[in-house]
Amino acid sequence: MKDISLVVLSAGDSNRFGKYPKKQWIRTGDDPLWLYVAKRLSKFYDFDKIVIVVCQDELKYSSNFTEKFSFVVGGNTRKDSVLNAIKTLKTKFVMVTDVARCCITKKVIDKIIENKQKADCITPVLDVTDTVTLDRNIINRDDVKLIQTPQLSKLSLLQKALMTKNSFTDDSSAIKAVEGSVYYTKGSSKSIKLTTKTDKKKLKCLKKPSKKTFIGFGYDIHQFEINKPMYLGGVKFDEDFGFKAHSDGDVLIHSLIDAILGSIGAGDIGEFFPDNDKKYKNISSVKLLEYIRDFAYGVGYEIINIDITIVAQKPKITPKKDIIKENLSNILNLKKRYINIKATTNEKMDSIGQNKAVCVYSVVSARFRK
Repeated sequence: MKDISLVVLSAGDSNRFGKYPKKQWIRTGDDPLWLYVAKRLSKFYDFDKIVIVVCQDELKYSSNFTEKFSFVVGGNTRKDSVLNAIKTLKTKFVMVTDVARCCITKKVIDKIIENKQKADCITPVLDVTDTVTLDRNIINRDDVKLIQTPQLSKLSLLQKALMTKNSFTDDSSAIKAVEGSVYYTKGSSKSIKLTTKTDKKKLKCLKKPSKKTFIGFGYDIHQFEINKPMYLGGVKFDEDFGFKAHSDGDVLIHSLIDAILGSIGAGDIGEFFPDNDKKYKNISSVKLLEYIRDFAYGVGYEIINIDITIVAQKPKITPKKDIIKENLSNILNLKKRYINIKATTNEKMDSIGQNKAVCVYSVVSARFRK
C-alpha cells in the first residue's frame, strides 16, 4: 500500500533570484523547473500523490502542463503553503521539497524513505567542514549541520505543528516545536539550492532552455462611443469619441495582449480580465498590458518581435505610429526595431469603413528566456 505523498513548493515570489523569469519557471529543455523536479522525483519513488503548490495567478496556467499531478494555491508563508497541500492528502507520510533544490539524487531519496520509521521527521543534512563562529566564539563544527530538503514527516503530526502560531523555515523545525523526533540522514552536495542566478551554473542536472519559437495571434474590434477618450497603444488621440468597452477600450492593446497570451499558451484576455468584473471598469489598458507582461516574462518567456495591423477609416494612425511604438517599447522592455505597426483602411466597407469601429490584428513571436 502506498503511504507517501510528495509536495513540491513552487509558489514563491523569487525575490532573490529575480522575477524575469521566476526561478520555478526557468526552463530545462521544454519543462519549467517545477515540472522537472516533480518528474525527477516521481522516477525515484512511486508516490501515492504528487501535489504542486503554485501561486493563485499561475494555477490555471500550470495545470496546462500535466494531468499527472495535482495543484493547490500557496499561502502567504511557507507554512501556509505546506498546510494547503497536506489538507488534500490521506497518506501516513508526506515528503515536502522546495522547487529550488532541483538536483536531488535517488540515493538521498532512498535513504530518507528507508529510515521513515525511525522518527517523526526524516531530514537529510550535510556536515560542516569549515571553522564555525557564533557570536564571535568558535564552536565545535561537528555539532553544526546544514539541513536540506526534501524532508519526510508523519502527516498528522506535521499538520498539527503547522497549525500553531509559530513560523518555520522547514518541516523538521515544526516537528521539533511540538516535541516530535527528528532523524538525520546523509544529504548530498549535489542538492544545491537555487537562490540566485549564479547558482544555476552549479546545477549540472539542468539542461539549457529549448530554442523553440512560439507564435501568438490576436484580434480585437470595438465600436466608437461619443464623449469618451480615445486610446490606441496607450496613446491618447485628439478625437471627440473613444471605444465602447468595459475598460478604456484600447483595441490595439487588447489585440496585443491576446497575441502575447497566444504565444505562451495562456488563454485570452477575457480569462484574465472578465468584462463583468467591476474593478476593470474604465481601467487603463496599459495596466492590463503591464500585468500580462509581468505574467509572460515571469513564467519564462521573452518577446522576440511584434507585428500589428490597425484597420481604421478614422482616426488617422500614421502621425501617431512612432509614439505608439515608443510607448509599447517602454512598457514591454523591447527595442523599437522589434515592434512594427501597419495601418490601413477598409475601403469604406462594413462598420469600419463607415467610421463606426476600429479593428486590430497582432502577431507576437516569443521564446524561452535564457
